[in-house]
Amino acid sequence: MSQSLSDIVNLFHFPPSKSPKLLNPLVLAYIGDAVYEVYIRQYVISGTNHRPNHLHKAATQFVSAKAQSKLLERLMPMLTEEEIDIVKRGRNAKSGTTAKNADVLEYRHSTAFECLIGYLYYQQSFDRLREILDVALPQPSSEA
Repeated sequence: MSQSLSDIVNLFHFPPSKSPKLLNPLVLAYIGDAVYEVYIRQYVISGTNHRPNHLHKAATQFVSAKAQSKLLERLMPMLTEEEIDIVKRGRNAKSGTTAKNADVLEYRHSTAFECLIGYLYYQQSFDRLREILDVALPQPSSEA
């Protein structure tokens, strides 16, 4: 039985208490981190190696603060003004914590990326969210 995207989205039927534009950027980053984590986990599970250690190592290559910071850098030229504003809000948010394996700038850019993902998720801009998330994945080789 096939499910539509709206059926899957209805699984998560708890909208935020405020408009996404009014949410604290760290709240957006909090949900954005979870959305991105599930996206990447689904991606690595779509491969053939399902050993837990391999899945964890493969996912970590995408979800680390360093990887998210680099991804945000690649995304910046394709973002709209509204999305750039959300990224800036996330980057400038004071979280009070630091990453274990990243410098302060990488951590802030990682938070900015997660803030953008959370914002698009709560805006229900799923086509745009998928377009942005797909940039994280390795591109198929064009060699024939």
